[in-house]
Amino acid sequence: MDAVDTALVALGGATPRLIATASSPWPSSLRARLQDLAAGAPMDATGFALLDAEVGETLADTINSMLRAAAIDPAKVTAIGCHGQTVAHTPDTHPRTTLQLGDANVVAERTGIATVNDFRRRDMAAGGQGAPLAPAFHEAFLRDKREDRIVLNLGGIANITVLPADARRPASGFDTGPANCLMDAWSRQQLGKAYDEGGAWAASAQADPGLLRTLLDDPFFDLEPPKSTGTQHFSAGWLDAKLAKMQDLPPACVQATLMALTCQSVADAIHRHASDTKRVLVCGGGVRNGVLLRSLADILGLPVESTAGFGIDPDWMEAMAFAWLAQRTLSAEPGNLPVVTGASGPRILGAIHPA
Repeated sequence: MDAVDTALVALGGATPRLIATASSPWPSSLRARLQDLAAGAPMDATGFALLDAEVGETLADTINSMLRAAAIDPAKVTAIGCHGQTVAHTPDTHPRTTLQLGDANVVAERTGIATVNDFRRRDMAAGGQGAPLAPAFHEAFLRDKREDRIVLNLGGIANITVLPADARRPASGFDTGPANCLMDAWSRQQLGKAYDEGGAWAASAQADPGLLRTLLDDPFFDLEPPKSTGTQHFSAGWLDAKLAKMQDLPPACVQATLMALTCQSVADAIHRHASDTKRVLVCGGGVRNGVLLRSLADILGLPVESTAGFGIDPDWMEAMAFAWLAQRTLSAEPGNLPVVTGASGPRILGAIHPA
């Protein structure tokens, strides 16, 4: 919930081409209400509806601002792939569900551009986890017949896409656990900073083995794919409950342990489910944490590098993926990978809101 990311993408070539990008921080009061809702704070129906519309207005404003700055006529844009802001994701309940706020009717009306949203719930209705969805995009543009690869997305949550060199083997993928969400939450709580820039604070201390074992004891890590999770599970409250079992540790030691948790859980997932991997390509905000990437490379004994060297900007991978998913929706083509999400079959994802 740090910012709204928007990317204008030209699709149709061998590699998607970025034309313009923008990242606009959420207004502080809106972010606070979104965080409270995601954390379980009560909200009446009118307040919920107003929040959905307000998020839609913010998304539309960010899109329009980007197009003006790039001198792009909205009439030249085919569609908006609007993921929205996740405030709930419960793939293991019955019925399973997920919820992303941001009224697409508002977005379409304010921008004058057809808007596709609600990408995840059709996959869930078909028995899937609704996540991760980016692996289909990774397979389309980053698979290589010369080597077995993994695409590792380090956002709030970490997920991997396994891309075998052998075309007869399907791509697969799943969420591995926390990436930046716990480190960011601890940094906000202890330093008043949104994140630990470059991993410098974590690098100033040693991880605590006892705390790391306690963190890794969460049942999610032992689940078999398909599986997905979210910040509703790996939350500040989750961390507080784990810390309550430990003797007081220096805050920097906790941060170092949270980084170790991200690295170890990702490495364990790769060792268990993709032992033939020759290279790990990283995208998402975590690509800027050099300490984390070096630590992960040491654990894996593999090259760990940015997707930038392979034609896709790591900061805009997710935004580009949802542009591509919107194109799939408009073309009546499936956007999920059932082997990844666990859905009963391929499905056309998303709801279309004409301009």
